Amino acid sequence: MSKKRIASHLLLLLIIFPVLLFAQEDNLGTEVVNIVKPYTPTISDAFKVKETPVLNDSVTTQKKEVVYTIFSVPVASTFTPAKGKATTVEKAKPIKLYDNYATLGFGNYTSILGELYSNFEISRTDNAGFFFRHNSSQGDIDGVRLENKYYDTRLDGHYTSRQRDASYTLEAGLQHQLFNWYGLPESFDTAPDEFIAAFDPQQTYFNGYVGGNISLDESMFEGLSAKIRYLGDAYGSSEFNLRAQPEFSFPLTDFTLTVEGDVDYLSGSFERNYFAEMPIKYSFLNAGIAPSLVYVDTDLTLSLGVAAYASLDTENSDTNFSIAPRINVSYRLVDELLIAYGGAEGGLQQNSYYLFKEQNPFVSPTLQVMPTQQLYNAFGGLKGKLSNSVGYNLRAAYGKEDDKALFVMNPLNDVAPTEAYQYGNSFQVVYDDVNTLSIFGELKVEMSDVFTLGISGEYLSYTTTNEAQPWNLPDLKATLFSNFNITEEIYGGASLFYIGERMDRIIAYSPLVDPFPTEVTLEGYLDANVHVGYRVNERLAIFVKGSNLLSDNYEKWYNYPVQGIQGLLGATYKFDW
Repeated sequence: MSKKRIASHLLLLLIIFPVLLFAQEDNLGTEVVNIVKPYTPTISDAFKVKETPVLNDSVTTQKKEVVYTIFSVPVASTFTPAKGKATTVEKAKPIKLYDNYATLGFGNYTSILGELYSNFEISRTDNAGFFFRHNSSQGDIDGVRLENKYYDTRLDGHYTSRQRDASYTLEAGLQHQLFNWYGLPESFDTAPDEFIAAFDPQQTYFNGYVGGNISLDESMFEGLSAKIRYLGDAYGSSEFNLRAQPEFSFPLTDFTLTVEGDVDYLSGSFERNYFAEMPIKYSFLNAGIAPSLVYVDTDLTLSLGVAAYASLDTENSDTNFSIAPRINVSYRLVDELLIAYGGAEGGLQQNSYYLFKEQNPFVSPTLQVMPTQQLYNAFGGLKGKLSNSVGYNLRAAYGKEDDKALFVMNPLNDVAPTEAYQYGNSFQVVYDDVNTLSIFGELKVEMSDVFTLGISGEYLSYTTTNEAQPWNLPDLKATLFSNFNITEEIYGGASLFYIGERMDRIIAYSPLVDPFPTEVTLEGYLDANVHVGYRVNERLAIFVKGSNLLSDNYEKWYNYPVQGIQGLLGATYKFDW
């Protein structure tokens, strides 16, 4: 074999041997390589690679996932923290609440005050209770010759149930009142004692009611309140009143539609009118609906609505329709410091014998009863807080009412009075269209439970249509009240109120002479009251009350002076059955 051939074989072995060293275990097969001519590269054959080549290697190496772990080594510490001691908090003694209390007091003018309240928890959701109250005085007013004592006794009871989706209350009550028409005109100051002794000016009222209300949660029907009331007196008068007021609510996108209903039926009778034995009967059926759109935002509260009523006078077969605005808006200008509000309201108010005697118990049982239509009462004002403890309210209003009820003195029957109220010592009701301007201001100071002070005042101006004066309506009202706690045992309060001048008229009736009214002015009066109490323990407290401390025998109604300085000493006891 030639040397040249041997060299070529050695070169082939050198090429094949490394391949065999790095070959995989898989059988790659055999391949014949024929070497024709050895390749001799030159520089001019080189070229640049312009892109990343694609690797099609049969062997790819995957990256091994690295897992990191922490090897914790405890380190000894020589720091020893000091043991903390919890600060002791002085616990306030819980206030014991009682379900019942009884009050009894006695005062001059042979006055008696008695109260008893009791509540019974039937279950976790139901409870019942009753409230009894008696307030009386034997009168003895200076300068009054007729009997002037009074009684006021009432008993009220209720049953309440609070369920998961609804709650309801049932209530009922009875009331007995006694008053005397003791306000004789000055012409009777010289009347003989025999006449005064034979005079019986007593009037009594009997009142009873049954009612209740129901409220539903998460329902378009929000609730219903209803009440049936009966009133009678010692002169054969009677009155029956039924009233029901449903409420609905319909949530909308940005507003809430609320609808309030009102059904009021009133029927009553008097055995005679003021001058003759001619019965008086009245009967009204009023139905109203008041829809409103309510919008509530962070600073703005808006309610836009109307109240529409249909009133049927069944005795006279007459029907009246009315519509009035129900607009309220409130906007917070500066958080709780300054809130502007305003609106206009109106509606139909059904007058009744019960409402009249509540305002003036010396009315005669010969009244004309009819509803009052409030066309509108536009108002606007500012309210807010000067500080966390001082609040204020300023308001101006102007309203118009048709057939507003006004109390005026009954004429003196000079012919042949047969009833105790026909001597110019009782009141009747007249109706007139009245416009009223009102300016009101109020300031309240609340220093937690230690001290509370409030003062308010209202100026009133009236414009009548047919009557010469707005009879017995004051031109000014003012009130000042305060409650305070001197110590945990001693508490008290004071009040001072002022009623401005009022106008009334006197008419002497005679069939031969035309009645000629004489206007009289009732002076304004100031009434001061104070009460102080002492808590003997958590159950027993004693108190003393003083009324009309200025000793002014003012006349709230013409010829009806009130008692002078009145004092009352009593005690209140709390207990559980």
